[in-house]
Amino acid sequence: MNTVRTIQPSKPKLVVLLGPTAAGKTNLSLSLAEKLNGEIISGDSMQVYRGMDIGTAKASEEERSRVPHHLIDIRNPDEGYSVSEFQQMAKAHIADIQQRGKLPFIVGGTGLYIESVCYEFEFSEVDSDPAFRARMQELADLEGPEALHQQLERVDPERARGIHANDTRRVIRALEIQHVSGKTATEYLQGQKKVSPYDLCIIGLTMNRQKLYQRIEWRIDQMLEEGLLEEVRQLIAQGYDHPMVSMQALGYKEMMAYLKGGLSYEQAVELLKRDTRRFAKRQLSWFRRMKDVIWHDVTEGNFEEHLHEIHAIIAGKLRLHAEYT
Repeated sequence: MNTVRTIQPSKPKLVVLLGPTAAGKTNLSLSLAEKLNGEIISGDSMQVYRGMDIGTAKASEEERSRVPHHLIDIRNPDEGYSVSEFQQMAKAHIADIQQRGKLPFIVGGTGLYIESVCYEFEFSEVDSDPAFRARMQELADLEGPEALHQQLERVDPERARGIHANDTRRVIRALEIQHVSGKTATEYLQGQKKVSPYDLCIIGLTMNRQKLYQRIEWRIDQMLEEGLLEEVRQLIAQGYDHPMVSMQALGYKEMMAYLKGGLSYEQAVELLKRDTRRFAKRQLSWFRRMKDVIWHDVTEGNFEEHLHEIHAIIAGKLRLHAEYT
């Protein structure tokens, strides 16, 4: 008796390049995307904001002319943006890039955003409770957003570390998940099935901690030379101010504190460097918990060596053929 073999459709291919800030993701991603006929989707929660270019280390116009970039400059700094919005938009871009015969890359350092796409996190399973939301918003209005954030720290300290105190909407949602489901937002995220709809190749960049910190300090000095302070001054002139989530981004809150007289310039720069080192440490902690990451140490060696090695990893993992080379 003859048997009919059903050929399963292949999953769409997706490359992810992640790592802490200042690890060298931008330069490597540009060269890799050029070699592999790719397009880049930014996996950074702050690069979505217009006018915030230097402090978020966006790819320059020249770099974007080399390789198309997506999910950059799609919001004004006073507009909201959520992980679920990122997930929906990124998935649409991945499908479009694939349909045009190109290879999609997600490049960035916002772990939850990237993971939500890689493993199709479900964000709508936990119902909303409008009355609870109203009570939490009233608490924030009466006692300040810090009081609400402290409440989240008590019930879900890990999620609280990933949300700024002024991001009231996300704080309330995290509290609401715990209130409605009995699980913390952290437990809820950890309980996701983490089965990917994509043929994934996730490359994680890592390096010696001391060298990473040196690169962070060098990058901040470079940002300041390129005009970070003037960029923040222009944002203030346009009416964008401290309580906005976008203005809590590294570089912006510190320079804003200086411009408003809360810190000296030297204090602001030192605070920025310290907070960026801490941020990089949190990024690495998140990425280390992710599955499927192929780690590549960029502490030693030169750019071309790393480019060649990572290219070989991607080509082998995804079984790429001539159309991508």
